[in-house]
Amino acid sequence: MSSSSTTTLNSTTSRPFLSTSVLRRRLPFVGAFCMLTLGFTNFYTPLSSSALKTGSKLGSRFSTKSSSFIRMEGNTSNTTVPSIVVYVTVPNKEAGKKLSESIVQEKLAACVNRVPGIESVYLWEGKIQTDSEELLIIKTRQSLLEALTEHVKANHEYDVPEVISLPITGGNLKYLEWLKESTKE
Repeated sequence: MSSSSTTTLNSTTSRPFLSTSVLRRRLPFVGAFCMLTLGFTNFYTPLSSSALKTGSKLGSRFSTKSSSFIRMEGNTSNTTVPSIVVYVTVPNKEAGKKLSESIVQEKLAACVNRVPGIESVYLWEGKIQTDSEELLIIKTRQSLLEALTEHVKANHEYDVPEVISLPITGGNLKYLEWLKESTKE
């Protein structure tokens, strides 16, 4: 940036509007102001989770007593089950469609999202590989992970298909109830 553009941003007057050195000094204050105004809990989830568990005033901003949200950890209701999200990559659109449909047909999952256009970089047989793939995001019961894994292995083109799971710790109660009702027991 040229020196003339750093000294004046307002070309209609001859006096400087805001120099870059002043801007650099003020940015940390702007960030601090935003953090104080919006609250740290909007940016740091573990703090809000611990506040919920301890019942602090901070946790009252994130009340889970609403019928539309549930935290899975303390769930004593029989309307939901421990649930997971499972990632599986497939080589192409056709393979993704076929595998997704068979998983849902067998009630091994309530829903499969197909995300096209990902690129995977990985080490295979001592060499770095790069492949275009499709990602399947599968929502299911935790108790179905073993059956889902076996189904994927039996119906997948890869010798060693990716099947990894992450816990669902909370969410929309109606969606989690639907997940339970849409899958095998």
